[in-house]
Amino acid sequence: MSKQKVVVAMSGGVDSSVAAALLKQQGYDVTGMMLRLWSEPGKEESNRCCTPDAMAQARRVAGLLDIPFYVIDAKDVFKETVVQYFLDGYARGETPNPCLMCNRQIRWTFLLNHALALGAEFMATGHYVRKQTADDGRHELLRAVDHSKDQSYVLHVLRQHQLAHALFPVGEFPKPEIRRLAADFGLPTASRADSQDLCFLAGDDYRNFLQRNASEMLKPGEIVTTTGKSIGQHNGLANYTIGQRKGLNLASPVPLYVITKQAAQNTLVVGTLEELGFTELIARDVNWLSGETPCEPFRALVKIRYSAKEVEALVSPLEGDQASVKFDAPARDVTAGQAAVFYQDELMLGGGIIS
Repeated sequence: MSKQKVVVAMSGGVDSSVAAALLKQQGYDVTGMMLRLWSEPGKEESNRCCTPDAMAQARRVAGLLDIPFYVIDAKDVFKETVVQYFLDGYARGETPNPCLMCNRQIRWTFLLNHALALGAEFMATGHYVRKQTADDGRHELLRAVDHSKDQSYVLHVLRQHQLAHALFPVGEFPKPEIRRLAADFGLPTASRADSQDLCFLAGDDYRNFLQRNASEMLKPGEIVTTTGKSIGQHNGLANYTIGQRKGLNLASPVPLYVITKQAAQNTLVVGTLEELGFTELIARDVNWLSGETPCEPFRALVKIRYSAKEVEALVSPLEGDQASVKFDAPARDVTAGQAAVFYQDELMLGGGIIS
């Protein structure tokens, strides 16, 4: 019987390297693929997803595992979708999470299509998440065994036809075990540091990136209280995040925090800690992993940022791929442009963009 063919999305990091090694060990016919993504001119050496060093590491791992390795040029499609999504979000006064768009359009559409065209039945990544098949045959995503590394939040965008081809070999292991496995396999990536921040920022502050690529959205404007009183000037809405306290440079007898950003008026609204919490949000572009919208409201744990702790809420599906989320207690740091992702115990149900 011929082996099942799987393409592993490789990054030159330890997780995707171990994913490839595990699948080879399990008897799959493994091929490594790496994406060459867009970088600002002159910063190609610093884009952590595809630096020459990362590419050399991935190629070396593929050589050690004796698997084919291909590099796919995704510079144009990445810039048009992910980088533009990032810029458009800030232009709307939001704080976008471009990793969501990257997973939806680049990894699980663009790269998956390349994998399928190569004759692969599956595509695997080094994401910390678990996949299972329900009794009715539907594919489900569970949080990783290692909750501190769980990446299910950024995969709420996946649909059933994508999940049907998805494998996540490292989600069953704690991170220290993955590093131990890498050493056991003799992989050069065993001690490679985890990547942080957005790849195309190349280690720079996002504000500097906006200054270089969309300086028009950094126009100064008024800072007002929740009652509309003008109390100062901001230096561009994109420079601020919801819940921010430091760097406002306001004279006030009590600490003030960013409550919201009004893009149409180019106004930054600030208030006290008591004014910061939100009891409800509306999410747009909601994706239900099951492929079916729930018929009625349900209780869930909701995560409103990648690194946030889940909070209890009532989730009500609405028309037009929207959902209302009513929190049991006011939630801080509810930020337009981030995702609200819904869980029941270990099971991830779906999510959408906070609008």
